[in-house]
Order: sequence, then structure tokens, then C-alpha cells
Amino acid sequence: MATAQMPGAPAAGSDVHELASFGYKQELDRSLGFFSSFAAGFSYISILTGVFELFGFGFLNAGPAVWWSWIVVFVGQMAVALCFAEMAGQFPLAGSTYQWSKRIGTDAVSWMTGWVLIIGSLVTVAAVAVAWQVVLPQVSTFFQFVGHTSDAGTYSTAGGAQNALLLGAILVVFGTIISMLGVRTMARINNFGVFAELIGSVVLVVLLLFHINRGPGVVTDTLGTGAGHSWGYFGAFLVGGIMSAYVMYGFDTAGTLAEETNEPRRNAPPAILRALAAAALIGGVLILLAMMDVKNIHDKNIGLLGLPYIVKQALGSTAGNVFLIDSAIAITVCTLAVMTGCIRMLFSMARDGRLPFGSTIAHVSGKRKVPIVPALFVGILSLALLAVNIANQSAFVALTGVAIIMFYLPYLGVTGSMLWRRLRGDWPRPEHGPYFSLGRWGLVVNVVAVVYGSLIAFQIAWPRAAVYGAKWYFRFGAYEFIGATVVIGAVYYWFVQRRKGDQVVAEHRADESQFSISRPALGEVAP
Repeated sequence: MATAQMPGAPAAGSDVHELASFGYKQELDRSLGFFSSFAAGFSYISILTGVFELFGFGFLNAGPAVWWSWIVVFVGQMAVALCFAEMAGQFPLAGSTYQWSKRIGTDAVSWMTGWVLIIGSLVTVAAVAVAWQVVLPQVSTFFQFVGHTSDAGTYSTAGGAQNALLLGAILVVFGTIISMLGVRTMARINNFGVFAELIGSVVLVVLLLFHINRGPGVVTDTLGTGAGHSWGYFGAFLVGGIMSAYVMYGFDTAGTLAEETNEPRRNAPPAILRALAAAALIGGVLILLAMMDVKNIHDKNIGLLGLPYIVKQALGSTAGNVFLIDSAIAITVCTLAVMTGCIRMLFSMARDGRLPFGSTIAHVSGKRKVPIVPALFVGILSLALLAVNIANQSAFVALTGVAIIMFYLPYLGVTGSMLWRRLRGDWPRPEHGPYFSLGRWGLVVNVVAVVYGSLIAFQIAWPRAAVYGAKWYFRFGAYEFIGATVVIGAVYYWFVQRRKGDQVVAEHRADESQFSISRPALGEVAP
């Protein structure tokens, strides 16, 4: 869709003027094209990270029929992505979900959306970084620096946890350095990683086609995993299906780089949708073929070692190692994408004066136009969280599971606020313009997004021993950790932030008189 001038908006084609219409001056390096925007969302989802790391969990708990959860999650998340695409076309701003909820929701909702997502992102950085332990020691025991070779491919044993901490720390330090070198350097590395992941995934799918041992009907096999569940196989399916919910999120990152993307109103919406669609298609086919290829569907190693085991069994150790290396590259750029999203969220909130020391945090320094303080903040806190993995592996596993919910809740902050506006007749706006629009399907898609988001958050948070461990304080970890996060955020908002309102820090504020543009107030829809 071509960008066109909207009533009361800056001249078409001027991204700087367009940004000024929201009250901000151009500070970040606007140099990214469409592929870089797409790559940011695709690398965050990262099929070769999520599926390689979590396939074993899904298969162990729900058998081959767990594949259907991939379809369910894709449909729900596509409804969310469609809502986000509409938001990205209207509000092309760094910080995506925070900024979107700010423009259509209440002050409290926007604050909590940003706050919860920051905490969730920090935990996710650590969770993705330790995934190197799942693949690299299986490529070569050289990467098992600490512990024994039997710890390879796991971070749930003492030696595995120690080695995962070391490998994860190396990856976090690398990501922090790249983030500080500027968005162009980050984009080059991310684009290369996504290109490698796309090529590797397609080649892997093609090769698996030549090693099929059974038909696609395998996805109806439950392997008796429903035994012992009070809800039968449906209970097992809910547990195993968490695999899919853990993988398909983060596509909004294509929108969070809007202030660094050329023509973001035109490029960001399709980038969000294509990132999710491409990841879902490749991942769905890959999971299906893996189960069709395995020699013995009852092999216990499938649940223990996951997809790397199946790939090596089907293609041999040499070819299998090549794809494990490709997976390691995907994990690297996924970590970089998560860090990038968190850094932009910190920058965006601090620029609005919604974080302590906002001016310092939002400062953009050097020719590379990088918010240095957020990059260091994300790196240091991620390293601290990695230490939890060596101190208590059960706590780390529970914490990373909870972090996923801390994305679904902020997503509800956007889709819920949008639905509220729709029901009031305030959305879409009269000046919506030619940018991405759901049209007459908007209400239906929006309702599906809200219902799905609510159910999936509840589903992941449900206190199951199979997910969070037998101890009660781990099983209820979602309610404890998220509850504490919400309480802390609410207290800060009530006593500090509520009185400030929408106060863009002076050095980040655009000279609105220069552009003669009015913009919507916080939580208001522009007339």
C-alpha cells in the first residue's frame, strides 16, 4: 500500500515530519528497509530456536497430535498480528505495544503494558541465550566447557546449567556489543541470520521429504498420553500445546523498529504479518515431517532430545550438525532481536518521562545514534538472570515459562484497548487514511484476538507440575511473579507516574510549531 497524505498530517514521504506529528524528533538512525523490518519479527519468533528447543516437550506430553496446537496458536496469533498491523500503520513509533496502547488506551494500561513487557523481555533474553546449550554441545563436545559430555543438550542438570550459563553469557555479551554498535550493524547480522535460517529451514524440509517412514496421519496419534489426565487427552494436549504458544510471539518487533525504518506506515504492517505467516508455515511443515521421518514413533529419545535427535537420525551426524549450527545462528539473532525490542521499549518509555532517570536512559549518543544506557541495562540484567540457572534450574525453567505470559498480557493491553474503541465507535478513526485496515472484519478479528489472548495466558499460567515442577511455589510461579510485577508497577504508577501524565522529555520533543501539527493526547483518539 502506498503512503499518502492524511488530513492534518505532514507531507507524504517525510518520515521525520510524520514522527514530529506525534511530538518526537528524529533521533534514531532511520536506515532500515522492508526486509530488515520483516527479519526483526521473523528472528524473534525464530523457528530453528523455538522448535529445536521445545519440540521434545510438546511430543513428550501430547504425542504427535500436538501438531494441531500449532494450527490453533497460528489462527489466534494471526488475529493479534492483524490488529497489530493496523496499529503499526497508524502509529509507526519505537516501543510498538507500549505506544499503541498509549494512543488508544488509558494512561494506566499503557504504563502497565510497557512495564510488564520490559520485565518479560529481560527474562526472555536469558531464556533464549541458554538455548545454545541445547544445540552446540550436540555439534561437538568442545562446547561442553563445564560438566560432562552426558550434560550435552540440556540445561536441567548441574553440569548442563553451568555450561548453559557460560554459553549464554557469551551470547548476551555479544548481543550487547552489537546493540551498542548501531542499528545498521545489528540489521546486517540479523538479516544474515534470518537469511541463513530461511535457507536452512527450507533445505531441511526438502531433505526430510526423502526420509519419510509414515504418512501424515501420524498427527492423529496420541501415544496414550491422555492416560492419567482428569480431562483425558484434552488435558495432555493443553500441556503439550504450550510448545506452540512458546514459539509464535514477538512478531510485533517488526513494528518496534518503526523509527528506524524507511516508510514505516507502508513497510511495518506487512512485515508483521509475513513474519508470523512465514514462521508458522515453515515450523508447521518441519514439525509434521519430523514426526513422519522418525523411525520408531515410540522412541523415548524423541521426548528427551527433541528435534536435533530426529534430524541426526534421519540425515546422519554430519548433515545433522550442519543444521544444528544453523540453529545456533538462529538462536544468536533471536537473542539479538529480543534485546533490540527491549532496548527500544526502554528508550520509548524513558523518552516519555515514564521511567526514573528518563533523560539519561533515553539519551541517544554518537554517530551511530544508539541508546547506550538501555543496551547496557538489558545486557547486565540478562547476565544476572542467567545466574539463576546455575543457582536453581527449576526456578529458571519456571521463570522462563512465566516470561511468555508477560508478552501475551501486554498484547491484550493493545487488542483489548482497540476492542474498547471499536465498541465505542472510536475506531477506526475518521482520518485512518489508506494505511492497513481490517475494514468490516475488524470487530470479528479483534474479538478473536482478545478471546484467544485471554485464554492462552490463562492456559500457560495454569499451575501444572508437568510444566513448572512439583513444588507448589514453582507451580504457582506465574501468579507469584506476575502478581509481584503488577503490584510493583501499580504502586510506582499510582504514587509517581500518575501525576506526570504525558510529558515528553524536552530534548526528545519535536518543535511542533515548525510543522503546525496537532497530535492526540495520551489515551485520546485524534479527532
